Amino acid sequence: MSQQQINIILADYNKPQQCDDLVFLLDSYARDPMGGGEPLSQFVKENLVTELSRRDFGLSLIAYVDNQPAGLLNAFEGFSTFACKPLFNVHDIIVLEQFRGLQLSQLLLQELEAIARAKGCCKITLEVLEGNSIAQRAYQKAGFAGYELDPQMGKAMFWQKKLH
Repeated sequence: MSQQQINIILADYNKPQQCDDLVFLLDSYARDPMGGGEPLSQFVKENLVTELSRRDFGLSLIAYVDNQPAGLLNAFEGFSTFACKPLFNVHDIIVLEQFRGLQLSQLLLQELEAIARAKGCCKITLEVLEGNSIAQRAYQKAGFAGYELDPQMGKAMFWQKKLH
């Protein structure tokens, strides 16, 4: 069995192939039960990269295996008032099923950590579904843990209010 070539790149929103790969990977994630089980809308497919390129506080990392798009991480910079430093929040992370087991999530998270450290970030945050034990193990392996200020108050919960 030959060694597979793995490359993690910072996506360039001006390169059409990388843009196509980003949308393909995110759509694959959206179709997965862990991503909601529905494909991206045509509007999202047509406008996502343009909207991402307008925001200088976000980044996309793409994992390629033998030049095939295999994984994606989208993260956005935020700010910790308690630390008075920037942070990154991982909004999306996906590894296509056929590429799982190659440690791509670890490599994507390691690359984001290197970028975060270079920017002086105090932490990286992410959300994970309670039922996604595979992702939870991957995140724990990368050094992530549940967030709490005071153990008596419990772990932080991620909530949302949709605005339509």
